[in-house]
Amino acid sequence: MCYEIKEGIVAAMTTATTASAASPPSSASAAAPRPRGRLDWRLRFAALSLVWGFSFLLIKVGTDGYAPFQVTLGRLVFGTAVLAVAMALKRERLPRGVRTWGHLAVAAFLLNALPFSLFAYSELTIPSTLAGICNATSPLWGMALSMVALSEDRPTRVRVAGLGIGFLGVLTVLGAWEGFHGLDAMGTAMALLASLSYPIGWIYVRRTLAGSGESHLSLTGAQLLLATVQLAVVTPLFTSVPSRLPVLPLLAIVALGALGTGFAVLVQYGLVAEVGPTTAQMVTYFIPVIATAAGVAVLGESLRWSTPVGAVVVLLGAALTQVRRKGA
Repeated sequence: MCYEIKEGIVAAMTTATTASAASPPSSASAAAPRPRGRLDWRLRFAALSLVWGFSFLLIKVGTDGYAPFQVTLGRLVFGTAVLAVAMALKRERLPRGVRTWGHLAVAAFLLNALPFSLFAYSELTIPSTLAGICNATSPLWGMALSMVALSEDRPTRVRVAGLGIGFLGVLTVLGAWEGFHGLDAMGTAMALLASLSYPIGWIYVRRTLAGSGESHLSLTGAQLLLATVQLAVVTPLFTSVPSRLPVLPLLAIVALGALGTGFAVLVQYGLVAEVGPTTAQMVTYFIPVIATAAGVAVLGESLRWSTPVGAVVVLLGAALTQVRRKGA
């Protein structure tokens, strides 16, 4: 399962692809070659890792000049614009049906509006490095939730062990033996809650929108549009119009939306189609590494020994939660 693919519908597509791959393929489907992109998939994989890894740095820079809700709204506006252009070029239409739009509104809140806002608020008081590592806990939350919410997700000893190891890594990152000294509890809690929101949203999407018959690009475009509307309603209630427009934070917001939200989704589509969901989801394990390196090298954030050590333990646990029984 891929809980780190942040736009929701892509996660549902990834899961559906995994499920179909587990079934005995017909001779026609077995012989069908995967589509190949113009650029080698390894380069696109590296680009996606960098874009998502640098997203936490861009959030931090954006919040230096604008309120967190404004950063999130800008991110969604530019991300939606990129998908709108892609839909126009491919002549895709928005989905139809009131029920579909209702489910998309919930998905937009759980997978975009809520976690994006929580990460933006969290980075007012915690380093971008810590936010990136908290983001890596999504597979752990997802594993725990799926055992309860998805009957087909049967736990194994390895996966349960991965869950325990992963949360031990979280405690290491937070320095639990020191009483979490030096950490902002509220900011850290918001980052972890944002990470929890992704698998909740993914499970909701899987239950309500998987197999809807609409194209994944159309559904994701509509989802981002609805998230943009949600933030457009909320933002004026909690923020005022900026008296000035700092250029660097504004550029960070543009990059965060156009690259980290819009472009990243399109690249992820191509990777899943070409190399399959198992390989594509490996990008998950590079994001906290890049986020940490970017925060330290570019922003000059401090790094205790427990942060990288704990991050490695978190990623090990997350990887184990993805291990399935043979033939499953």
